[in-house]
Amino acid sequence: MGGRAGGSVTGRLIGVGVGPGAPDLLTLRAARVIEGAPVVAYPTLAGSPSLARAIAAAHLRGQAEEAIDLPMTESRLPAQAAYDAGAARLAGHLAQGRDVAVLCEGDPMFYGSFMYLAARLSARFAVEVVPGVTSVAAASALARLPLGARTGRIAVLPGTLPDEALRAGLLAHESVAVLKLGRHFPRVRAVVEALGLAPRATFVARATLPDQEVLPLAEAPLAAPYFSLLLIQREADPWT
Repeated sequence: MGGRAGGSVTGRLIGVGVGPGAPDLLTLRAARVIEGAPVVAYPTLAGSPSLARAIAAAHLRGQAEEAIDLPMTESRLPAQAAYDAGAARLAGHLAQGRDVAVLCEGDPMFYGSFMYLAARLSARFAVEVVPGVTSVAAASALARLPLGARTGRIAVLPGTLPDEALRAGLLAHESVAVLKLGRHFPRVRAVVEALGLAPRATFVARATLPDQEVLPLAEAPLAAPYFSLLLIQREADPWT
């Protein structure tokens, strides 16, 4: 249990990283927490099935479940309203002394929706985090591309950045992962190609899932799915 509020014991809000997709990349700690939590929550996108829940399905034990539906929109207000409503529902469980495990694809603190729930609830309830394997780590392993060597600099850039910010990030680091491709992929691809980095770029989609793809950028499809990224190495390690 997490602590006391008004003299009563309250539950813990636990962000659980479930990894990039393959169920066997779930950590032992994550499995233990999920199996023991009275309540399991997870995000869904616009009413679609939850990937996080699917990854953890083998460890669910008939607990209460809370699906937090997040709208797919550029506007912040609908998402903020969804987090407000989701946090209020979770607060009801926590106030009754029930721990809540919030399932997060990848790692809860790496572009994870959990951080927005924690920000709304941490003043009243204890918060814990179980780290998970990120999509960047999974993609690097699948592509056999080291993320960093010796003094090499690493950057993680969202594809939603303006072109100039993307160019600056790509030119300032030896290794770069570009996330959040989706509908931004054609524009990101054009920036990478204009810098002459296409031969050093690898496209990874749905890492660790059965339909995963690992391709040179030149062979990548024109459209990128939601779960996709680029790995770019500007220079090879001179020690290799």
